Amino acid sequence: MPAIQTETQYVSSIGMEVHAELLTESKMFCGCRNAFGGEPNTRCCPVCLGLPGSLPVANRLAVELVIRAALALHCSISPIAEFDRKNYFYPDLPKGYQISQYDQPIGSGGWLDIETEAGPRRVHIRRVHLEEDTGKLMHLPTGDSAVDYNRSGVPLMEIVTEFPPDMGSADEARAYLVKLRAILTCIGVSDGKMEQGSLRCEPNISVRPTGASAFGTKTEIKNLNSFRAVHRGVQHELTRQVALLRRGERVAQETRGWNEARGETVLQRVKEVEQEYRYFPEPDLLPLHIDDAWVASIRAGLPELPDAARLRLVDQYGVSAAEADLLTQTAAWTAYFERAAGLCGNARATANWMMGELARLLNAANLEIDQCKAGPEALAELLAMVESGKISGKMAKGVWEAAFETGEAPAAIAARQGEQISDAGALGAVLNSVIAAQPDVWQALCAGDEKKLTFMVGQIMKQTRGKANPGEVNRLLRERMAGGAQ
Repeated sequence: MPAIQTETQYVSSIGMEVHAELLTESKMFCGCRNAFGGEPNTRCCPVCLGLPGSLPVANRLAVELVIRAALALHCSISPIAEFDRKNYFYPDLPKGYQISQYDQPIGSGGWLDIETEAGPRRVHIRRVHLEEDTGKLMHLPTGDSAVDYNRSGVPLMEIVTEFPPDMGSADEARAYLVKLRAILTCIGVSDGKMEQGSLRCEPNISVRPTGASAFGTKTEIKNLNSFRAVHRGVQHELTRQVALLRRGERVAQETRGWNEARGETVLQRVKEVEQEYRYFPEPDLLPLHIDDAWVASIRAGLPELPDAARLRLVDQYGVSAAEADLLTQTAAWTAYFERAAGLCGNARATANWMMGELARLLNAANLEIDQCKAGPEALAELLAMVESGKISGKMAKGVWEAAFETGEAPAAIAARQGEQISDAGALGAVLNSVIAAQPDVWQALCAGDEKKLTFMVGQIMKQTRGKANPGEVNRLLRERMAGGAQ
């Protein structure tokens, strides 16, 4: 089993449990709407509230989405999958149990490849199963607690990595989650919005002395909802466990939470073991019979997966591997790039702008690319204006920010702000004015003091309010210099 040494005396092991809410219209076992937010407790019914006498009916689309995800993760699909009751008591679980899957999940035996500093690594996946989400516990400013059951019963897929774990560092844990999210969003199984709780990660972490055959006691960090939190949480927990062992103390098996503000994990509860959940078959739901024809039809509908898309973009468009990684982070990113690059005919410029200015503005506004008002047509229009010399690269950034904010066409924004000045006659008149105002600088430049060139360009840009074409300005200056001081 590959593992990364965190220090010279200890080896770390990291497994992952990832929960993804599925993109269905209704909940898992009832007809209530599956949606984010809204007035608390307005999307509930006797079934998702677990009221006596209510009976669940399985959501067929949710089952198909889990099969789709399992296939994308190279899993074997079980011909018969069963639902089970997982028993535990918590305020956000109205029935006192959760309908889940235990020993007969939908998918098993899969894998996912990630890139590490040591090269590619395969992370094996034990199971992909289907269950229902819980409600949401809220702590009010008054000091009281309340529960919103709108989320209760939402279809939830859980993806569990294999034991022994294949990951051994915070970098690898983050890389795994980034790659998994890309796959799930690409195939339309989940929206992957971690800030909304649509995708949640629970790393299981342990350390052991180098050379020891027995794994150390593991702890679980509950409900991490960002790549940053996963990386920081795992790294902190590895450091904490090593410090405990160095002091001769033991690591307790427990569930811990992540405090982002303090940058540390905190104890939530002593970790339950499987026996405490008292799994038994769900008596109100028949087993799922998944035949080969059903699986084949779902497999045939799978889109191009991120790994294949990444290789294709590098080969077809000549972008770098790093650029292809970003451009395939979601299907929406890939579609945006291909549309813009196809329209403007410059794939490298498209990739550079998407990785730079577009990504920066999206991050600042906390938006996904499919929420951007400036679509791929707008970016292609902007890049075409830069290529033709109508606007400079510096001007383009301002135009793009306005297009991003308003959705207005870049050409209209540039026309209003004034296009780049490339006319040799107009620029020559400005150059004459600058030379007249700075005769000593001009004489020094013509005498060979190249440092003065930057100053002269700056003066021309100042007089034209940044609209002069820098390339044309430099050409005119060189041409005038070749003719000698005048």
